[in-house]
Amino acid sequence: MNKSDRTNANSTGVETQNVHSAAHLKFEGSAKTANGQAQSRLVLAMILMSAVYAIISARLIFLGFQDPSQPSLLRVADAAITATRPDLIDRNGITLATDINTASLYAEPNRINDPDEALELLITVLPDLDQEEIHRKLASKAGFVWLKRELTPAQQSRIFSLGIPGIGFKAETRRYYPNGETTSHVVGLVNIDNVGIAGFEKYIDDQGLADLRSAGFGSTKVLEPVSLSIDLRVQHIVRDELEKALERYQAIAAGGVILDVNTGEVAAMVSLPDFDPNNPIGAMKKENLNRVSAGLFEMGSTFKSFTTAMALDGGTARMDDKFDATKPFRIAGFTVKDFYAKRRWLSLPEVFIYSSNIGTVQMADKVGIEAHDEFLHRMGLLDKMQSFELPEVAKPQEPKKWRKINSVTISYGHGMTTTPLQTASAAAALLNGGRLIPPTLLLRNEDDANKLAKQVVSKRTSELMRYLYRLNVEKGSGRRSEVKGYRVGGKTGTAEKVVNGKYVSNKLFNVFLAGFPMDDPKYVVMVFIDEPKPEEGKKGATAGLNSAPIVGRIVRRAAPLLGVKPKFMDLEGPLFASY
Repeated sequence: MNKSDRTNANSTGVETQNVHSAAHLKFEGSAKTANGQAQSRLVLAMILMSAVYAIISARLIFLGFQDPSQPSLLRVADAAITATRPDLIDRNGITLATDINTASLYAEPNRINDPDEALELLITVLPDLDQEEIHRKLASKAGFVWLKRELTPAQQSRIFSLGIPGIGFKAETRRYYPNGETTSHVVGLVNIDNVGIAGFEKYIDDQGLADLRSAGFGSTKVLEPVSLSIDLRVQHIVRDELEKALERYQAIAAGGVILDVNTGEVAAMVSLPDFDPNNPIGAMKKENLNRVSAGLFEMGSTFKSFTTAMALDGGTARMDDKFDATKPFRIAGFTVKDFYAKRRWLSLPEVFIYSSNIGTVQMADKVGIEAHDEFLHRMGLLDKMQSFELPEVAKPQEPKKWRKINSVTISYGHGMTTTPLQTASAAAALLNGGRLIPPTLLLRNEDDANKLAKQVVSKRTSELMRYLYRLNVEKGSGRRSEVKGYRVGGKTGTAEKVVNGKYVSNKLFNVFLAGFPMDDPKYVVMVFIDEPKPEEGKKGATAGLNSAPIVGRIVRRAAPLLGVKPKFMDLEGPLFASY
């Protein structure tokens, strides 16, 4: 090849390279535009995976240099149980859960010469041991076995003095709950390995603590306390009043929640029966379910709050509208009656305070089936709560396909189930200007709450609902919840329970859904009582007779602690609302 040919070849090669380079640059630019975000996520994932494998490799190398015959290695295998958990504290800094030091008994059977003698000595201190099982463990020649977890200091001292070869103690941490049952459903509990299995304790592990432990990195470093939104003082008041109510009304269960309407913070949450997390025998029994967030119920006439708000917000009803309640409402062979029939035309406020099923059904009928379904989803009543911290959260149940009859019964609180917490949260939106804010057990300020809030009804609708709530306490079924100076407003709900597929009139689920103060709402208070009996000297057991007065007693005691000052006006009566 002559010089000219080589020159041409080189020139052609350069041109070809430039063409490829240009094509490559062009491709790279378009790919970056189209896939930049995906590539960033891939790089981040690769970095995280590399970090995890590096930590595990370092751990394996460390373990490889240890002497397997030493007890220290055996302790490493269970490092997770020596790891500390963060203290849980209430919003005022009061301890709800903390770690305390304890010790557990283990054996190294391959170092025990006489299992029979060792067992005889051990049962002098621990007579409750399963002798057959312990003997099998001691004679197994294994490297490590547990014999007894969480010894008392006295037991540890006495066993130590026996001087049994191959027997040792492992320092552990044990979870302690200073307030016992009072906050059991909120804080939850841990198992014997100090791993969260329920309530907020499980939430902590689900946030990453469990991942570290599973990799064998139990840390004894003191962790920063986690502040909950709960006010222990208010929590105690709610539980105290509910305990008294269980006895007074001979009910099978009860529950209550207090929500900050402007932040979504849970100030108190109680479900009875409950349990002692320090001695959690039976904690997982069905009857000890957290009914506030994991219980599904037909909420009865409290749902008329949402039907009324739906009609007002959608413009299909006005406050001065009249509804024909002269006779029962019939649809598809189904008859809707009023419990306290007035047998006359009722204004919208009268439909609300007299809890008229007939008038409420007519409101839902004007809205329509699809719009009714959409509104309840918008209010967060038919979807499972995704962001609430507790793992004990139930998914509401609704008809697979909404028909006319479904819209009719759901309008007054039958034919679908939801949780009390979701009902309280939706009510908070009706009172705070129309903003649905996810409930939380963590501290949250109003600025952060506003970022999460979703406008679900207009401010005008919220103003009208505050008026109706207050009117119902002044003149309707909520009269027994009145607390002078705090302007309580609310809606009762008395729902017959379904037994063997039929509604039973003598088994009730009663609710009072309230807020205060109605001129500037701060808190929603919701109380329910399951299967109450008539109080002595009274004929009925409706929500107006039991749930409403429970709320009144709670507000009277808790409002000052929540920073709500009473306001006494010369003119008492429902708040003014023009319409």
